[in-house]
Amino acid sequence: MLDLIIRNGRIVDGTGLPGFRGDVGIAGGRIVAVGTVREDATQELDAGGKGVSPGFIDPHTHFDAQLLWDGRARPAIEHGITTIVPGNCSLSLAPLKAEHRTKLVGMFNQIEEMPLKAFEQGVEWNWETFEAFIHRIRKDLSINVAPLVGHSVLRLWVMGDAAMTRIATDQELADMQGLLRQCLDAGAIGLSTSFVDMDETLQPVPSRYADTRELDALCSVLGEYGRILQIVPEFYDPDLTIARVDQLAELSLRHQITTTFSPLFVSADGSTAVERVMDRVKEQFGRGARVWPQVQTRPIDISFSFAVPSLLFIRLPSWYAIMRFGSHDEIVAAFSDAQRRPQLVAEAAAMNPLWDMLVLRQVRSPKNQPLVGRTLGDIAGERGTTAIDVMIDLSLEEDLDAHFLAADMGHNDDEKVGALLSDPYVHIGASDGGAHILSFATYGDTGYLLKHFVRETGHLSLEQAVKKITLDTASIWGIADRGLLQKGYVADITIFDPATVDRGPEYFAHDVPGDGNRYVRDAVGIDTVIIGGAVAYQQASGYTDARRGEILPG
Repeated sequence: MLDLIIRNGRIVDGTGLPGFRGDVGIAGGRIVAVGTVREDATQELDAGGKGVSPGFIDPHTHFDAQLLWDGRARPAIEHGITTIVPGNCSLSLAPLKAEHRTKLVGMFNQIEEMPLKAFEQGVEWNWETFEAFIHRIRKDLSINVAPLVGHSVLRLWVMGDAAMTRIATDQELADMQGLLRQCLDAGAIGLSTSFVDMDETLQPVPSRYADTRELDALCSVLGEYGRILQIVPEFYDPDLTIARVDQLAELSLRHQITTTFSPLFVSADGSTAVERVMDRVKEQFGRGARVWPQVQTRPIDISFSFAVPSLLFIRLPSWYAIMRFGSHDEIVAAFSDAQRRPQLVAEAAAMNPLWDMLVLRQVRSPKNQPLVGRTLGDIAGERGTTAIDVMIDLSLEEDLDAHFLAADMGHNDDEKVGALLSDPYVHIGASDGGAHILSFATYGDTGYLLKHFVRETGHLSLEQAVKKITLDTASIWGIADRGLLQKGYVADITIFDPATVDRGPEYFAHDVPGDGNRYVRDAVGIDTVIIGGAVAYQQASGYTDARRGEILPG
């Protein structure tokens, strides 16, 4: 007697080979048969011709904090995700001494736009070591977690405040190596670092003070364990990105490790930057290096209000300083000041014609409600003013609670993006799930891939796309026994309708600790998600009580 049988599905097994009609038998949390299963089972699901694939793997997330109050990492599972990788961009919640908690929360707030109140009211700080953190999140885990350890927190643990001022001594290097070994022994899948991010004071994060010998020393430890290195390169500059590809290639060859960098996206300026980076990636693969660029599937959209600092304004120093460091009253005063406002408007004009295309997304007052859904350029034409002034006026009228949307800012050229996603040297990822929760919904990238680049543009077949987000990801990250529908593999499985699978519209949800909000998307066409052989979610009935999530690689 088996535990579970999925019958009559279109098996898309993760290999990239053509799908076929069949059943999947599961016992003891693992797949025991694929094809025609004649045995009986305690539970049977009729897939009714729907796609049956390995569970999707999301390799670039920031669910670190959310896992402490939500072991399901909602709504990731609803979108067919069975495994997430948190701890990217040099930031993880462990190892972390108590005296550095405020510093780390500040970095998460600045870099990943995570609200301070969510940490204050949603996180019980009862760990310091990586092992204790893993023990903490295991308590209520529905989704699989393959956690990276952040380079910045390794430096903080070993060097204290000096981590933010200088390179490490030989002894500190040795201590960091030992600490990294402890994290890898406790279950970390690898190390993350960043060459671009800034902390809450707009100074470089600790990882950026490391020299090349430090990164080499840490990668030598990764080589001992066969674990991965993730980095954030200077993605805004193709020449610097290419230099990082070369650096990663040397680390990969020297220590026999896999490396990955994110993000890599198609800009709206028509430049050949992506093509140049990919040419170098392929050249380094030809040498035997493993340097995987991570590419997101969705166009770049950013929502914002004046009440919360947004990275959209990072190129406008005066604006960003006001929003980052000013109180509510100070922000209102700055934009109301008759002498200061013209200076701010002039500075923002450098980003024209962006402002004309912004859409007013949300307001509170009844008088401005008819303007919702219209562009600022359109509203400005009616009022006889500029889009920048309209944005400021509406923000002041709404007590800073007017929300705006900058849509399709880049990565929206279907031909270029589709060709990139289908490239065998491209790793699909960079969702940022769990981060930037007031800027955009970091959920549904896989649904968008299957709907847009499979059904609509045809850049990938269903089988190719599934392989990209299952077996390819598991192979790149060294996650054993997952990513395939094959006998002996762990039964992480997503059942979906290939004809309708998609991401739903973005909407504002009120479900963040500290009375907070975030943008989310519901899944479309995801029928059932199975994790560790147990049904974790069904579209018809919602989440179950199954808690089969594991720490990978363990």
